[in-house]
Amino acid sequence: MDYRPLGATGISVSRLTLGAMMFGAFGNPDHDDAIRIVHAALDAGITTIDTADGYSNGESEEILGKALADGRRDEVILAVKFGVSFGGDPNHRGGSRRWITRAVEGSLRRLGTDYIDLYQLGAPDPFTDIDETLGALTDLVRAGKIRSFGASKVPASQIVEAQWVADRRGFGRMRSEQAPYSILTRAIEYDLLPTAARHGLGVLAYSPLAGGWLSGKYRTGAQITGPGSPARARSAATYDATAPANAAKFAAADALGALADEAGLTLVQLATAFTTRHPAVSSAIIGPRTMEHLHGYLAADGVELSTDVLDRIDQIVRPGETVNVADNFWEYGTRSLEAAFRRG
Repeated sequence: MDYRPLGATGISVSRLTLGAMMFGAFGNPDHDDAIRIVHAALDAGITTIDTADGYSNGESEEILGKALADGRRDEVILAVKFGVSFGGDPNHRGGSRRWITRAVEGSLRRLGTDYIDLYQLGAPDPFTDIDETLGALTDLVRAGKIRSFGASKVPASQIVEAQWVADRRGFGRMRSEQAPYSILTRAIEYDLLPTAARHGLGVLAYSPLAGGWLSGKYRTGAQITGPGSPARARSAATYDATAPANAAKFAAADALGALADEAGLTLVQLATAFTTRHPAVSSAIIGPRTMEHLHGYLAADGVELSTDVLDRIDQIVRPGETVNVADNFWEYGTRSLEAAFRRG
């Protein structure tokens, strides 16, 4: 397993990060099986694990707490997201000092640890001044409860704004950004990845399989069963290969599958290697629900794509483009795209 610096934090992360979204009610409710997946990932050289307090309403964190209770906590870089709605209380969300100071205690308790390596605002909070968020996170670093902090789904302009506020107010800087990145979702290549590189932010790229579209099952002639996890089954229309809105995505996934076949790779290997090969990407977050899924991802470790294969990928999905703009998750951080903002 290759290891890379997480921006300018001084922390090294594994090329692949184990994403724990599928542990618990969202995906795999069998705690013992999920723990076996965690241990297998660690044994394979993965040192970085990403979760969130909202994954299965905290159950994902509880599973990880059990998995790391055997003395392996110190060998793991633990990344935790907060801020996305947690329950029905409107104050149990966002980047306010009130919620941050409460949310971190809940995560520490469920994880069974006294510190978090990377604490991440799960989505921009348009109702809280970034000054308040940075101040609260800086205090957590000083208290020893977190080591570094970052964010997710933040546009490049807001990354720069946060760095400017931190410098002016004497707060700690955002040190990482977590964003969707795959062959089908390449918008971050245009501005976000260069911005992160210039400002010394590590990038954790999530959904390298484009939410399952690059798993290999979206192929002409294949029997497509749709998403297997309860979390994704709730939005089954997103995965309907027969829907007109998904026609371009299906065509691209089918063409990429054929390219992977020619290259002697699985589509999972092709897609994962594509995401990790970008110099601004610190690590790709993989989200296995089963041991079989994990082994499929691990087979991508060490795979290097040739210039010819990369050129062929660029012909299928051009650099900086996303096949379905909704997959950029811009609705979280770019409210200027909403009709109310565009039309006055």
